[in-house]
Amino acid sequence: MGAWGVGLYSSDFAQDLRGAVRTVARLPFAPNRLLELVCDTQRQAADNAVDPDHTVFWLVVADQFHKRGIDCETARHQARAIIAGDQDLAMMASLGMDEKSLGKRRAMLAELESEIASAPPLKPRPLLKSPQKLLLEVGEAIAFPACDGDAINPYAVGKEWAWVKAWKQDGWGAFVVAERGLAFEFLAWYRPLVVTEPFRERPTLAELSTPRMWLLRAPGTLTARHAKNMRFDSIGRIPIDPEKLDRAFPRRGSATACVVSDISIANNIKVRGFDAHEAQRVRAGRASPPIQALADITA
Repeated sequence: MGAWGVGLYSSDFAQDLRGAVRTVARLPFAPNRLLELVCDTQRQAADNAVDPDHTVFWLVVADQFHKRGIDCETARHQARAIIAGDQDLAMMASLGMDEKSLGKRRAMLAELESEIASAPPLKPRPLLKSPQKLLLEVGEAIAFPACDGDAINPYAVGKEWAWVKAWKQDGWGAFVVAERGLAFEFLAWYRPLVVTEPFRERPTLAELSTPRMWLLRAPGTLTARHAKNMRFDSIGRIPIDPEKLDRAFPRRGSATACVVSDISIANNIKVRGFDAHEAQRVRAGRASPPIQALADITA
């Protein structure tokens, strides 16, 4: 949930949702299947009419599908019903939007309703013709340069921004690929098991195998360019035992949301200790406890 404004894409939520539709639109599926996948990433907003993001969800999806030539009657119907019933204006008013801004929002909605009133003109869209290549193996150990536990931001390499220049390597991080897969048989994802303490020097596989704490993180996506930007260095592979992995980490959420939203693995490999926040997540059932050594999950 983010800030709202007069424009359809004034909120963080709307911006993120546009990215999700862009990812899903690359899949060679029927319109209703594409809609189902987008809904699965934001089920609360899609289904709950009192959710603050509900109206924005349907308006953005209908607009994005129309712009991309995806003829989805369900999305158009939902969006037009929201506009006709003034549901979006009521939600914006409840969130504190003033009358002048509501008038501008109404004009924007009228324009949107006119655009989506009929099926979009058919136009080709770029589709994935084959599954994405899986770049990392299950059990593969990766070392990477780190600054205060953070990997290089793969999106910012080459930029002249001050915070990019401020990144200076002070150690090494490491993770092991606990799982990998292809969502919808096309989109690659990886779930990292991340060490909790950085190394002063590039670690060896033998050093990773000594007793030390590891945390299982949420899955993420990875491109070859991002792997190069973050200077990923493969240092070997360990034989993960699936049954031991299941016992050690029984709570492993679906990778669907991260894939559709194209959340990079870069967001999930920060090296940090098992702090109070992590402990609270474990107590709340949102995460599994750390393991004390890679031997806990190896064959």
